[in-house]
Amino acid sequence: MLIRFHGRDHDKSYDFEDSVKLRDALLKCGILPSTVVVSYQDQILPLSTIISSDIELLVTTVSSGG
Repeated sequence: MLIRFHGRDHDKSYDFEDSVKLRDALLKCGILPSTVVVSYQDQILPLSTIISSDIELLVTTVSSGG
């Protein structure tokens, strides 16, 4: 199953053999889960979301600072 993460700062894909948690998929693609918000069809997804089919997800970088 192909998962594609895209957004202003990211454009990465990975082909997984089995279902995977969103958090694990992000890490496999080199994206730190604590630095982004992931959405699908305008809905923010929890990092515990299980992905089990091909999907394209929007990744928005969360910035913070002082």
